[in-house]
Amino acid sequence: MTQTTLSFLKGHGTENDFVIVPDPDNAIELPASAVVKLCDRRAGIGGDGVLHVVRSAAHPEAAHLADEAEWFMDYRNSDGSIAEMCGNGVRVFARYLQYAGHVEPGDLAVATRGGVKRVHLDKGGDVTVSMGRARLPEGEVTVSVGERSWPARNVNMGNPHAVAFVDSLDDAGTLYTAPPFSPASAYPTGVNVEFVVDRGPRHVAMRVHERGSGETRSCGTGACAVAVAAIRRDGADPATTGDAVAYTVDLPGGTLIITEHPDGQIDMTGPAVIVASGEFDEAWLTETAFA
Repeated sequence: MTQTTLSFLKGHGTENDFVIVPDPDNAIELPASAVVKLCDRRAGIGGDGVLHVVRSAAHPEAAHLADEAEWFMDYRNSDGSIAEMCGNGVRVFARYLQYAGHVEPGDLAVATRGGVKRVHLDKGGDVTVSMGRARLPEGEVTVSVGERSWPARNVNMGNPHAVAFVDSLDDAGTLYTAPPFSPASAYPTGVNVEFVVDRGPRHVAMRVHERGSGETRSCGTGACAVAVAAIRRDGADPATTGDAVAYTVDLPGGTLIITEHPDGQIDMTGPAVIVASGEFDEAWLTETAFA
């Protein structure tokens, strides 16, 4: 019997919101046009991206990780493009697995295109994700808004980031379009751009333009990149001091705590909430986008 409806859920982490599509057997086709329709805030469900929930063994990109992580986060940006990782998405993904009864509170592993992420689920509180180590590519990078430009720190968290410290978050402008950057060779597939101001000791605030999604209320990998850049700027590199350091990062949608350890591992702690569930018509999804 042909399925006529498909299940979905809606969740967010510090107001970075996602359409969750459970599909353990990887049976649902999600071309870019379908993702765009799902994420459309007027004609669809609405979200910054789609969390396609698939068992690792059932997905060709994650089958080699199945022994380490049962579940694969097949993440898509709201424009339909594929992304390596999404920090807030991993927390919401893990919360969904708990909500659906697939996992219990405690420790679990989630496969992503950026590698296997270790997650700790509190029973009803925050979710902590081990985000791995940051890479700091060499070379100077500049980002611009209008006639103004700033030097930026190149930080890779499994996806690329350019972190610029500015005087005011208003300096970021509207962030409707991606801020220009140079040199182009620094980010051949585009970049997430963070604008950052200081709020106090080991406390910063940021706005972000996410590659493929525009300005979002929060970006988990972006918050990690910002903390890494601030730690280096402030001379607090744990690899040098031998002490873990935690930064509070305020985003438009809430607050995340980012901790870097002496071995370079980075933990991100913050909320993850499932807010709704429902069904949509499969025929609507497979129609030509905006038909």
